[in-house]
Amino acid sequence: MKESVSGCPLEEAMRILGGRWRIVLIYYLLDGPMRFSDLRRAMPNISQRMLTLDLRALEQVGLVKRTIYPEVPPKVEYSLTEEGRRLKTLVDLMGDIGERLLQYQQGRQQAA
Repeated sequence: MKESVSGCPLEEAMRILGGRWRIVLIYYLLDGPMRFSDLRRAMPNISQRMLTLDLRALEQVGLVKRTIYPEVPPKVEYSLTEEGRRLKTLVDLMGDIGERLLQYQQGRQQAA
């Protein structure tokens, strides 16, 4: 992951949470732990490589926890840490904004 250039807190948040899938991953993990295959099913347009990279990045900064269960085959679950769960307000707000933007765009298209 790139380093923050300006030291601005907003830049730091965008560096960690930016990209197409990271907030979406947090959204799904807010419901509870999920296995890799469950996340792939919930997000069918994400590639396996991108899912792996984004989960590792979120784990590296302490927002996601990876738990490996000693079974055969090994069972791996991903869950949010306490810090990751604190992002619920942000995720909810972004969802509200996304809904408003979609309605706005649909209204503009109908008016045209």
